[in-house]
Amino acid sequence: MCRHRRTESADGNAMKKTVLAILLILAAAALAVSLLWVNGFFDRPAAPAEPSDISQEEQIPAEIPEENVETEEPSKPSEWKIPEDDGKNAQQDPSEETDAEDVTEENSGASEETALPEEPAVQEDPLAEMLAEMTLEQKVGQMILARYPDTDAQAAALVQETGVSGFVLFAREFNGKNAEQVRAMTAALQEAADVPLILAVDEEGGTVCRVSGNPQLRSSKFSSPQRLYGEGGLDALRADAAEKSALLSDLGLNVNLAPVCDVSTNPADFIYDRSMGLDGQGTAEAVAAIVGAMDKTGAVLKHFPGYGGAADTHTGAAYDNRTYDTFVDSDFLPFLAGFEAGAQAVMVCHNVVACMDPDRPASLSEEVHRILREELHFDGVAVTDDLAMGAVGGYSDEEAAVKAVKAGNDLLCSSAPKTQYGAILSAVQSGEIPEERIDESVMRILKWKASLGLLESVTEEAN
Repeated sequence: MCRHRRTESADGNAMKKTVLAILLILAAAALAVSLLWVNGFFDRPAAPAEPSDISQEEQIPAEIPEENVETEEPSKPSEWKIPEDDGKNAQQDPSEETDAEDVTEENSGASEETALPEEPAVQEDPLAEMLAEMTLEQKVGQMILARYPDTDAQAAALVQETGVSGFVLFAREFNGKNAEQVRAMTAALQEAADVPLILAVDEEGGTVCRVSGNPQLRSSKFSSPQRLYGEGGLDALRADAAEKSALLSDLGLNVNLAPVCDVSTNPADFIYDRSMGLDGQGTAEAVAAIVGAMDKTGAVLKHFPGYGGAADTHTGAAYDNRTYDTFVDSDFLPFLAGFEAGAQAVMVCHNVVACMDPDRPASLSEEVHRILREELHFDGVAVTDDLAMGAVGGYSDEEAAVKAVKAGNDLLCSSAPKTQYGAILSAVQSGEIPEERIDESVMRILKWKASLGLLESVTEEAN
């Protein structure tokens, strides 16, 4: 009996020890689990089996302190692609490129923090906007540089009716007027125009003086460039050009139809007295000096492609049979020098230049204009000589205007502005002249006007 009780007592003690051991083990396990939990063990994702299965969410933490971000800018991808989704995902920046194909909404915040700043929006060209807002009638009007009519009232009416680009004024517009009266005249013209006007004169000096021939505007006529060069070289030409430019600008005139770029060394040539009397290189140096000093007015280089020994085109047809090499080696040089010096307009003569186009006056020749644009790389304003001159007398006013535009001229010197305006407008409306051709010329004219300071309100508003 006693032995049986001792056995039961021993068994009970063994069981208590077993239970106590189990409890200690569980307590230790619970403590270990608690420590792991506190240390964030259970927040860490298991390593993926395949690298290609890593999601964008697993690669980029939801929040990255900005001061700890260090990125190395990768090379720009050859092509940008914007995901076609519901609009939640922004365009992926190359500096945040990952292996994942999709950018999740959760990670967009981190993406924004490391994104490069956006490039500023491209400013619209104010002149292109101005052109786009013009009607066809307004654009065609900008291609007409009209001879000043008989009265100021007629000039203002012409501006209102056709929107001409400007006027060429002659000596009669200045005769008997003092400087204040001339300024009032030019100011009234500008006031009448929606688009500021080109107000041009031929103030070459010597035999062609429209303004300085009036003693109320200058005590004496400007001397010829040829004489000035002989007396004082290039410095004398610069001083003379600067004085002309200042005088014209003070009177409200903004373009001088000068300098003469024609190469002539033969006193028997029609153009000789108006030329520098020098060879091609000497004339080029003189032209560069003159254009560089015309800081208050625009310059118009004349008479492309070079007058040579041709007869007077005011009275009839004139022919030039020289070789093309002569033009390349000599006559083109002054024009190239003028372009380089900053001239943005060139007047095309009415000579028939056989080596370029034996059938048409240069002013109406597509080939002559091709040479000007492609061989001499000129992208400024091409202006015809007056289309009423005898050398183009074989064409009607309407025909001359349409042919001049089709040849490549931008601005037509016109003594019949209403007629020639109507002819060009009809040619565009019928499809004979594409409207894109008109746009091309008007943009060149607007750029020229802007360079003359005539469109400051347009460019300042855009800026």
